[in-house]
Amino acid sequence: MKSLRELYRIGLGPSSSHTMGPARAAELYRARHPSAAHFRVTLYGSLAATGRGHFTDRAVASVLGEDRTEIVWCAGESLPDHPNGLKFEADGGDAWLVYSVGGGALKEPGGKEMETEIYPYANMAEILAACDRSGLPMWQLVEDAEGAAIADYIDQVLKTMWTAIDAGLKHDGVLPGGLRLQRRARSIYQKARFLQPEFRRTGLVAAYATAVSEENASLGTVVTAPTCGSAGVLPGVLRYLAETLGCDRRELIHALETAGLVGNVIKQNGSISGAEVGCQGEVGVACAMAAAAATYLYGGTAPQCETAAEIGLEHFLGLTCDPVKGLVQIPCIERNAIAANRALVAAEMAVLSDGRHRVSFDEVVATMLRTGHDLPSLYRETAGGGLAVTVKEP
Repeated sequence: MKSLRELYRIGLGPSSSHTMGPARAAELYRARHPSAAHFRVTLYGSLAATGRGHFTDRAVASVLGEDRTEIVWCAGESLPDHPNGLKFEADGGDAWLVYSVGGGALKEPGGKEMETEIYPYANMAEILAACDRSGLPMWQLVEDAEGAAIADYIDQVLKTMWTAIDAGLKHDGVLPGGLRLQRRARSIYQKARFLQPEFRRTGLVAAYATAVSEENASLGTVVTAPTCGSAGVLPGVLRYLAETLGCDRRELIHALETAGLVGNVIKQNGSISGAEVGCQGEVGVACAMAAAAATYLYGGTAPQCETAAEIGLEHFLGLTCDPVKGLVQIPCIERNAIAANRALVAAEMAVLSDGRHRVSFDEVVATMLRTGHDLPSLYRETAGGGLAVTVKEP
């Protein structure tokens, strides 16, 4: 598994796979051709189908140069290794094919990843075995593998999440992209503070998750957790628990490290790409990560954190990715709010258990990947089915 620096990426929204990944690829290619007069970038499959709504062309051209970049859209053609393929050419030559596979990560043809392995674990079963042998919590495995400096990076991740929440709660107005969707985070937050306790939690968690998601939709700075499209779930849960449990910063860093292990296992053995497996790989994974983080903050054991992650992911199996107009707005923003609240329920169920359950987290991850591959491409971030074709644009 890769470093949590690769899972928790700090950058501009609205999409880690459609903007952050392609922009990163463009930076790598530009470094190879600093004097090129003309760049041709061909986008394939899902990357082309929803690229305009996700601002893929703007992200790539901003790196290579607006006046020397030609974008070719090939939505009807998918390349064999992943639906998010793109090809770079400089002055008509040196074609480079690369895939944006989710969370800002890149792969070259044949599945060659562009990041190095950090962790010795192949799955969650091995992580739990390591915790059992050593008596260490999951977060300690992270710092043992990555060194103490990873905590400083996670602290920056936490600060970025808090800044996104604060910004989202202050802003009103309409989100960009043409749907004329009104921001709601501030209104939800203002109302939730005066509700009875059983409703207040739902409202506050939803407000925090929505705030981050609306910042993401506005091309603001967010953290992939594990993606931009699902960036509101984990911050929403952590902010609420920080306020209600009085968690200190070190506890929140440990919670993020625990969540990171969960996300890393899914990234390695499943997928965090909506274009590959639907929204179960984005919002579903975010729910699993947030559920594990919450369980840790509730005082749960490593097996209970695994149980919470399993519950969180299992009940998003088969979730489609069908963004209206190709924008990360409908149904994406509301899904973040729902998943954040569901993560807390999953954590509570796990803490009420002894950590033993019939279906393992690893089995759910394998099922998620298989289910995602079985989904028709209409429901995998192409805006060709589901709500994307049912909802009438204004």
